[in-house]
Amino acid sequence: MVYRTMNRRTGGIRRRRGGFRWQLMLVFAVGAAIYYFANQKTVPYTGRKQLRTMKPAAEMQLGLQSYQQILSDNRQNLVTSGPVLDAVREIGVRIARAASDSDPGFDWQFNVIESEQANAFALPGGYTAVYTGLIPIAENEDGLAVVMGHEVAHALAHHGAERMAQQNMQRIVGAGVSMGAGGMDIGAQRAVMGVFGGISQYGFALPFSRKHESEADYIGLVLMARACYDPREAPKLWERMGAAGGATPPEFQSTHPSPETRVNDFKNRMPEAIEIYNKSCPNKIR
Repeated sequence: MVYRTMNRRTGGIRRRRGGFRWQLMLVFAVGAAIYYFANQKTVPYTGRKQLRTMKPAAEMQLGLQSYQQILSDNRQNLVTSGPVLDAVREIGVRIARAASDSDPGFDWQFNVIESEQANAFALPGGYTAVYTGLIPIAENEDGLAVVMGHEVAHALAHHGAERMAQQNMQRIVGAGVSMGAGGMDIGAQRAVMGVFGGISQYGFALPFSRKHESEADYIGLVLMARACYDPREAPKLWERMGAAGGATPPEFQSTHPSPETRVNDFKNRMPEAIEIYNKSCPNKIR
């Protein structure tokens, strides 16, 4: 709200800014709530309700476009034969088979890229690649299955589409905060938006990202156990990843749980994973 008061020295009019307009903020908050509850889907394996608006077919199309671009950018570094590629494709096929009850029609592809990166990814549609820098840390097929199961889990759980929908909701709320602060002076507006940015980052975006990682760890553990890879390798793998990763920021500032958190989570989930392994692989009972 803008008030007008007489300037005693000049007799003119001086404009004075008002406070935060909560009514406008409430309108956008209601809109965000409607958006959230109208677009609920269920994550396979965990049963968690997620915000998601994109159709799986659209996700897979975006995944294919991104995958083709990545392969094109790395065409000189694609591994076209050899034991690493054979192992990655064998693991991939077995994990994809284990995920058949939640597969929305993925066009599974598995490739290896020569790179020092200790990483892997799986895009919507099942488009998967492993960087050779991961192989020494994985150490064995079970360790590689931990990582590949985790990445495939991100795609099966539609985490990318969920992040996009969450960002849309943040934009709706952010627009409400901005308009609500529109009647305040510039300094106050900046302070309000700064506080909103901090809350949005540390209270919403980062915790959700860590939740996605933990959820993918769990789903990946289930998938690798179903595929008859030893789930007991999961905490060992993350101990090696933690040792190779060096110093990391505090967990609350990170998009990922700390290696220590992940190791503990895997150990807590191990009885369930062993049960799944024994049921799926009767000739390899642990």
